[in-house]
Amino acid sequence: MTATTTTITPKWHTTAEVAAMLGFGLSKTKMLVLTGEIRSVKVGRNRRVLPAWVDEYVNRCAEEAEAGADRWGWTA
Repeated sequence: MTATTTTITPKWHTTAEVAAMLGFGLSKTKMLVLTGEIRSVKVGRNRRVLPAWVDEYVNRCAEEAEAGADRWGWTA
């Protein structure tokens, strides 16, 4: 008999999971969520973040960093 392993990929992330993924503290991540910098949805009493929304935030930060570096002639 062969054992099979199933990996379940979460559809939503908690704020704590997002903080860990980004390497941020929980307070900073909660502030980013509450200000709308990271999109989220409220499910019951909890906030949830789609993986794509985390990617959007990271991409936006990278684009802003590149734009700022270009403006000053620096490399990002």
